[in-house]
Amino acid sequence: MPGYILIVDDDMDILSVLRANLELHGFTVKTSQNWTSAERELSVSVPDLLILDIMLPDGNGVEICRSLRERFPDLPIMMLTAKDKVSDKVIGLESGADDYIVKPFETLELIARIRACLRRTRHDLSERIVIDDLVIDLKRRVVTLKGKDLVLTPKEYDLLSYLVSHRGEVLTRENIRKHLWKESSIYSWSRVIDVHIQHLRQKIEKNPSKPAYILTVPGVGYKFKP
Repeated sequence: MPGYILIVDDDMDILSVLRANLELHGFTVKTSQNWTSAERELSVSVPDLLILDIMLPDGNGVEICRSLRERFPDLPIMMLTAKDKVSDKVIGLESGADDYIVKPFETLELIARIRACLRRTRHDLSERIVIDDLVIDLKRRVVTLKGKDLVLTPKEYDLLSYLVSHRGEVLTRENIRKHLWKESSIYSWSRVIDVHIQHLRQKIEKNPSKPAYILTVPGVGYKFKP
């Protein structure tokens, strides 16, 4: 079960203790003492779980949590805070947090609650692919970008799921043709595939002329970013 956890807290002692204990239990841990640096980490890789302090020097954890829920609806979030009033807990959970831990805390209990949170949120991970802020739900055939549903044609969805399922691998146009079209009656498969790639880039790339996701391998085909 261990995965990647990002902890955001301005207390360096808490960060050190949590990092040491979580790494001892097999987790990969990154820490940030403010939200600005945490945002930089999120832009590189979305964690399996975010542990978030409510009172940060450059942001309010409740507002941050609400914003994250819109951007990353499936990201597990645990709040870790000294605010122990029932009203604070209610506000934290209603802002989108999956759990609320009050300081001071028992480390073993926190780790148990982290594992429980991951079990609840990972039940369908085999049917979902998450890359940055792009989420492909293989079971429902739904694709979201920054929390918003994308409108894809059936072929565009099949093409995207095929590329993403083989991310990092170079797929030739013939690979793509065989996977998406069984028949071979269309004269120019290369052109058909290139048009579908172009349409897909228009929908998922921030700058389609300089794609960050669907990369061209000159003379061969395409690959989704590793």
